Amino acid sequence: MELGVYGLSAKATLGPLDTARLARRAEKLGYRSWWVGDHVVLPSPRVPDSPMAPTDPILDPLVHLSFVAALTERMELGTGILILPQRNPVVLAKQAASLDVLSRGRLLLGVAPGYLEPEMAAVGVALSERGGRTDEYLDAIRQLWTEPEPAFHGKYVNFEHIDAHPRPVRPDGVPIMIGGHSPAAYRRAVGRGHGWIGSGSSPQDLIVHLDGLRRAAAEVPRPAHLGRLQINFMQIDPVEVDANNARRYAELGVDRLLIYPLPLEDPAAVETFLEKHAELAN
Repeated sequence: MELGVYGLSAKATLGPLDTARLARRAEKLGYRSWWVGDHVVLPSPRVPDSPMAPTDPILDPLVHLSFVAALTERMELGTGILILPQRNPVVLAKQAASLDVLSRGRLLLGVAPGYLEPEMAAVGVALSERGGRTDEYLDAIRQLWTEPEPAFHGKYVNFEHIDAHPRPVRPDGVPIMIGGHSPAAYRRAVGRGHGWIGSGSSPQDLIVHLDGLRRAAAEVPRPAHLGRLQINFMQIDPVEVDANNARRYAELGVDRLLIYPLPLEDPAAVETFLEKHAELAN
């Protein structure tokens, strides 16, 4: 099991000097992946479902990860997650392939449909369309990354007689990690993702998600090119992960355990958190 860090593109940790110090420190301490979230806008005033206040700063994930890619050499760079229906899939395919090439194949593209209606409305996407758009966008992006003559005709995306290079480093494209805790998310992970990414408060929560993924695997065929489903999990509330829980996550088959050094109000405290949990990476 590898250890990753999540969320350091927001609040007090997002400045260039703090990002440079924390990213280099994380890599030196043995963290294998660096993950960030995504909100183009946030509801104002804050609604109960919103994870952040409208004035909480958060950087664009691909811009932030491009900066981190230039600062590091080995850590994988993950979006955990990027809200896919809010992005143009043709443009995103180019952006992700570009970052993958510049980082020498280190990008992991975690995606999910999103759930905040005011955010969706601000970019002109109906909340009721988010699932259909997510599935269609994933299929269209795969065309652009892997097919010799990309073409796609769907409800939301249509193109043919086009091409886009460079392609991602891997022949199968950037690995896709599907986020979410619903039956639809589990099915999407099995049918369209190289991996799944989720969160919870304990190994017991992960067991519930793994059961959901197993049920989905009985309902949805898994394409051979996706290989084994990778499991990425982040413990929240409590944010500190002890050795016993880490051991249990490894026993349950977690590939990447992500830690989240909340509350992100003091970069020095975040660095201490990284140092404290580094032993889990070794």
